[in-house]
Order: sequence, then C-alpha cells, then structure tokens
Amino acid sequence: MSNASPQMNTGRERDLLTNAHWGTYWVDVEDGRVTGLRDFEQDPDPSPIGHGIVDVMDGPLRITRPAMRKSWLDHGPGARGDLRGSDSFVSVGWDEAERLVAAELDRVRKEHGNASIYAGSYGWASAGRFHHAQSQLKRFLNCIGGFTASVNTYSYAAAEVIMPHVLGDFHAHLERNTCWEVLAESCELFVAFGGLPVSNGQIGQGGTGAHVQKAGMLAAQANGTRFVNVSPMRSDALDALKADWLPLRPSSDTAMMLGLAHTLIKEGLHDRAFLDRYTVGFDRFAAYLRGQTDGIAKTADWAAETCDIPADRLRALARDMARHRTMVAASYSLTRQDHGEQPIWAAIALAALLGQIGLPGGGFGFGYSAMNNNGLNRRYVPYAALPQGRNPVDSVIPVARVTDMLEHPGGTVDYNGRVLTYPDIRLVWWAGGNPFHHHQDLNRLRRAWARCETVIANEWCWNALARHADIVLPCTTHLERRDIAMSSKDPFITAMDAAVPPVGEARDDHDILRGIAAHLGVADAFTDGRSPGDWLRWLYDTSREAAARGGVALPDYETFQQQGWTRVSPPEKRVILMEQFRADPEAYPLKTPSGRIELFSETVAGFGYDDCPGHPTWLEPVEWLGRATTKAPLHLISTQPRTKLHSQLDHGKLSRADRIDGRSPVLMHPEDAAERGLSEGEAVRLFNARGACIAGLKISDTVRPGVVQIATGAWYDPDGDTCLHGNPNTLTLDKGTSRLAQGPIAHSCLVQIESVRHALKPRIDLPPEVKPRD
Repeated sequence: MSNASPQMNTGRERDLLTNAHWGTYWVDVEDGRVTGLRDFEQDPDPSPIGHGIVDVMDGPLRITRPAMRKSWLDHGPGARGDLRGSDSFVSVGWDEAERLVAAELDRVRKEHGNASIYAGSYGWASAGRFHHAQSQLKRFLNCIGGFTASVNTYSYAAAEVIMPHVLGDFHAHLERNTCWEVLAESCELFVAFGGLPVSNGQIGQGGTGAHVQKAGMLAAQANGTRFVNVSPMRSDALDALKADWLPLRPSSDTAMMLGLAHTLIKEGLHDRAFLDRYTVGFDRFAAYLRGQTDGIAKTADWAAETCDIPADRLRALARDMARHRTMVAASYSLTRQDHGEQPIWAAIALAALLGQIGLPGGGFGFGYSAMNNNGLNRRYVPYAALPQGRNPVDSVIPVARVTDMLEHPGGTVDYNGRVLTYPDIRLVWWAGGNPFHHHQDLNRLRRAWARCETVIANEWCWNALARHADIVLPCTTHLERRDIAMSSKDPFITAMDAAVPPVGEARDDHDILRGIAAHLGVADAFTDGRSPGDWLRWLYDTSREAAARGGVALPDYETFQQQGWTRVSPPEKRVILMEQFRADPEAYPLKTPSGRIELFSETVAGFGYDDCPGHPTWLEPVEWLGRATTKAPLHLISTQPRTKLHSQLDHGKLSRADRIDGRSPVLMHPEDAAERGLSEGEAVRLFNARGACIAGLKISDTVRPGVVQIATGAWYDPDGDTCLHGNPNTLTLDKGTSRLAQGPIAHSCLVQIESVRHALKPRIDLPPEVKPRD
C-alpha cells in the first residue's frame, strides 16, 4: 500500500495554513487580521497571485452586509432591470434577506415552475472540498424542487463534446496526459499548437500544492527536447525553452495540421499499421486531405496560404515529426474559436498518422501548462464530494448559451445530436463565479440580463456580478472558514484553517443557504443533520476509505489536522496517455462505437451538421484575418491573465500593479502601432460593432503583426457600450463553436484600435452606493 508523506508538526501547535487554486500558503495573523502569506516550502515555483488577497480582505470593496438593489426592493421583482450595474443598494439584515429570498423562490417556483430558476453558477469559487459554492447551491435548490442547469465549460466545451466521439471519453484522457518526467526522458520534439504559456500553469482546479509546469518544461529542454511554439505570440513559450516560433494566423491551426497530415501521407511517412489496428475512418479522412471530396487538396502550399507559414517550413516540420518521437500538444485556447471542435480532432488525427499514440514521449496531449495538473505525475484517488442530490428538472443548456436563453425563452438550440428548448428564466442565482468575466459580448449579456425578474449573487466583493444583482448575500473568503483542499488533480491534501473571523456579517455559503432553507422547511434535508465540522470529517473519512481501496494510506482525521498537510505518493508507473490501449486494444478498447480512435465518426456525420462534419475539416471562421476589413483589421487574442485567476483578485495588489493608468494593458506589434501613430503607455480604444474597451498600450514584437493581445479578467466597468477598465469580452462574439458543442468562440474576434485622448477613469475600484435601510 502506498503511504502518504506527512508534514509532521514539531511544535506544540502548527502555523495556520490555507490553500487556493494558485497555491498553498502559511498565514500570518495579528490582532485578528491577516497580515501576510508565506509560500509553502514544498512548492518549488510558488505563485504570487495568492498574496493579492491580503490587502483586500477588509478593503473598501468588501461586502459586509446583505444588500438589495434599491429599485427591486422598492418596487418588487422585475423592476428596472435596465438599472442593474448602476442602481444603488440598500443594506438589510440577515433575517430580512433570508425571508425575502425564501419568498421570492416560493413565488417563482409556484407561478412558473422550478425550470424557471437558473443556477448555472459557473466558476471556480473556493479550492475547499466542502465550501464549493456551486455544490452548496445546487444541493440547496435540489431540496426545493430543482433548477435549470448548464453543461460543459467555457474552458474547453468543444473538446468536451467532440472527444467522446473520437476517443470515447474526455476527462479520462485529460486526466491522463503523459507526465513531464516521461516527456523529459523520451520526447524529442514537442509541437505546441496554441503554445505553452507557463503563466496559466500557476493555477489548478481544487487547489495546488506544488507547481510543476515550469520545471517540467525546462527538464525536457535540458534533456534535448526541441520545442515548437505554434502561436501568434512568441511569449506563449518560455524564452529558456529556445522554441522555434511559428507565428501563424490566429484560428488557422486546423489548416496547418491538415497540411502537415497531407505531407505525411504524400511522402509515405504515415504509420499505416497503426492506423489499421487502432483507428477507423482513415481512408475517408485521407480522401478529404487529397481533395477527392471537395476538389481542394490540403497540401502544405494550401495550408501556407491559410496560416501564413511558408510551405517549405511546414513540409520540414512534418518530416521532423515523423523522424522523431513527437508530442502533438493542443492548448485549451484552440477550442475557444469558431469551429473549435476541429483543431482538437485534427491534432488527434495528426498524432494517429505519426503512429506514436501510447508510446513514451509521443502521441498527443491536451492542455499542457493550461493548469498545473496537466502533465503532473499523480495517482488518481476518487475523493468524496458534497452530495448535490438529484435534480428533478430536466431543463439544461450549453453553458455558453446564457444570453440566448434569456433572449429567447421557448426557443430551441441544436446540441450534440439533440434539440434543447430554452426555459423561461425568471430567477438567476450565481455563487462562486462571474458571468461578466466568462461570457462573450458582455453588452448583449447585460441587455438580456435586464430581462430577469430577480438576480441573486453570493459574493464577497463588489465585482461586476454583485453590481448586476438584485440581492447580494455576502460570503466569506477561504481565509475565514475551515475546509479541506483535496482534489484528484493534485497529490497534496491540505487543511484550510479559519485564520480570522468573517469580515462584517459575511457568512459562508453553507450557512447562507441553511438559513434560507429553514424558511422553506428544508433545513434538515439540506444539512442532513450535520454541522460543517461533521461534513468535513465525513468528506475526509469517506475519501480515506476510497484511497485505501486504491492502495493509498492516508492518516486519520485528527492526525491530518494536526499535521496540516499530507501528500499522496506518485504512482509506481509513470503516466503515459493511452499506454494500455496501445498495448492491447482488444483488452482495453475505447468507449467509441468501434472501440478505436475515430478519424471519421459515423455518429457525428449522422447529426447532419454543416458546421461539424464527420472528420477533421477546415471551416473558415466567422472572424479572422482572412476576413479582416478596414473597420476591423486586427485579430484580438484575449488570453488568460498572469496576475489572477479569471477575474478573481482583479482588485488585488498583483493585478493592480500590472495596469497602465488603472486599465488592462494591450499588446500590439510596432508596425501596427506606427501605422496608427500610437505610443507606448497611452490610452487606446479597442472597438468593433459589438462594443469597446479602454486599455493601456504596450508595444512589442512578441506578437505577430495584425494581432493584438489583452488578458481577460478586468472587472466589467461599462460606460454605455465601453468598458473603462479594459474587459475584452465587450468585443468578443457570442456564438457557438458549432451545432455540435455550442462552446464559446472568444478567440474569433476582429477589432480596430485608436488613440483616445480624454478617456474616463475606471470606476470599478470604488464600491457602489449602499444606503442604510429606512
């Protein structure tokens, strides 16, 4: 049995400890206030993001009492939804807040049914196993009859839907990416479509113990792995990797992969034996590549015209990939573009042609550096989670179709072979996320948001979600409640201490919902007769039993709490993606209809979607440089931020230090800046027909000409259709990737940029007006 390695406490009492998505930290407290965080000694590459919470825990943007939007409180549900985001608030006590929320839930479900309650609550929330806001909210709503739910993620919805058709599963393969240790030993060529931005690897879902992405890359490079960065941005790979940079046009990755695949077939470099044994549909895919189905051969010359990489360079890369042990890596970001299903399918097909899937250091991988757990050599342990119960409502939408749902109640949407009907949503409840970060075309979302009769938000600070809510319920931060960071994505298990009491009248999500449940007569069903402490013990003990069944010994609960943390030892055999399938595809078949990798899917083809055929296909994006106009000649890339996770801690010191005059920075090539007469550091306006945002200009040749880059996560601060703070989702298009997955397409976006001389200062750093109750 594998033993978990503990941190033994040598003193009478250990220091306070916490865990967040960006790392584990020791907590310093003086006079009831958190004064600082210290990096966890087991982390070789700690992230500075977590320190950003120290100065904002009790700052001016902290929500300390329940608050009601004034128009809603004065005139009732549905009153002046257009004022959400600009209306003032009224402070109320918890008794009144609980009563009003309970009464509104009762009204909505009795008059319109539970399907009219939307609890998407998409977001990362807390790293803790118990105080996971979405789980708490969904458990509560299931106790009162259910809600309309969402499926998939904004991160990689297209992959979540297409990969089960191609490989039989999505998460099973995502969680089993070949580990960095194996790559360092065996990978000769690492081709990174979408790059390897190590800043994204600072974070990990469910908590992070020790960061491995940077060390893994550098170890591979030091051992001779050659890296190729296929991205419009040179900064998408560490300088130390000495990566070859192929600055292709954004959204043309699929065309480039098809050109590489055609070269392999034309020159006889593909592995026909592998294709015959492990795949189905090769002949139909090859016919498409040769142009036998549409009259267009997908040659390297054809691909070069599309992706703007010389054909000779593409042919040379294809030959190198065939001659070396090659990892074909695709980033999450490739899915977030028009037809985002295609680059993932094409990457798998390209790796299949090379015939190295299942071999050490070869094959394909998805999301290296996107999160800390990808490529992390870890043992899978099925830890317990808070039971959410059964949702009796069968209404569901693809997660990125929120605006469509609000705009078109009763309308329909194609999704993965089904036709879904949009419910008539009257009440939206969000906990642990921020739709005014994740969603595209925020101005359109804001208009649709105004249609709701009631919006409830559990929030700890006055971000854009809280400002666009009718009822704001102040919740605690991870430093103000006890929890356990325990995720199968990370080998560390960490006790999360309540370092300080809640600020003001803030309550944890469980306590908030327990109070409302009491008004609705479901408190016992919601709590199951357990206190939060009881739940923590149950989660740990149940997880300990599951770990033991898998050969992992965890310390008992009391010992774990005394130690503060423990670490599950790595698996005896290092992780290689699809190794068993390679060794014996009959004994370990995939969950596809054929049991093999489906280069052509009869299922997908049978759906009859013109925007997602039955094999990897080049489909021109709705917006890209191939369709640039004088009004929108630049391709906008909205990357994940390096100073925060999504919009979390945007008001923290690390994020604030990255701003230019209070605004997000936008990166532009010197040629594009000179053409417009723009200078470093000046305020500029990014705009298109959907909206605009104000940003501070940075000029650099690390981005290819014709492309501009700005990070997501700036708190939405609208003045008309312009975000004063620099949120790029005022510009992005709200459209599904295809009728198959309906994922977001933020990276298919064209804009123009101009100088702005007298831009208004951002206002989001000041709280809204909150008046006392009369």
